[in-house]
Amino acid sequence: MVSEPSLFGYLSYRDAQAGIGWLEALGFGTVVRQDDGDCVVHAELRLGEVVVMVASDDAGYERPALKGQSTGRGLYLRTDEVDDLFERAVGAGGTNVIPPEATPWGSRRARVLDVEGNEWTFGSYRPGLGWT
Repeated sequence: MVSEPSLFGYLSYRDAQAGIGWLEALGFGTVVRQDDGDCVVHAELRLGEVVVMVASDDAGYERPALKGQSTGRGLYLRTDEVDDLFERAVGAGGTNVIPPEATPWGSRRARVLDVEGNEWTFGSYRPGLGWT
């Protein structure tokens, strides 16, 4: 049986518990978590059909710096609740990069950095369907 490909994001946090807490403030629920002492070996958090995997940063990974309005890489969370997610994200310690706005291409978006500087964009545009 051949199944459709799936894509899931994963993030490593120096303070994985804080990263998980930030995601939970957005409405994600932890569905799997494996700890080894103070280290989060693997966690999976779900919001609807979206799943993000989280682990402790055990190698001192570098995060790209914000240049203008982007780090050059990030996660895009498609939602109709852009304003609400933005408020929850900033309220839970995220950094405002682009407050909720209407875009020239007819959607709504906002951008934040999470508690460790990972870039997240919340938007109403649904990638993969074209500009319809």
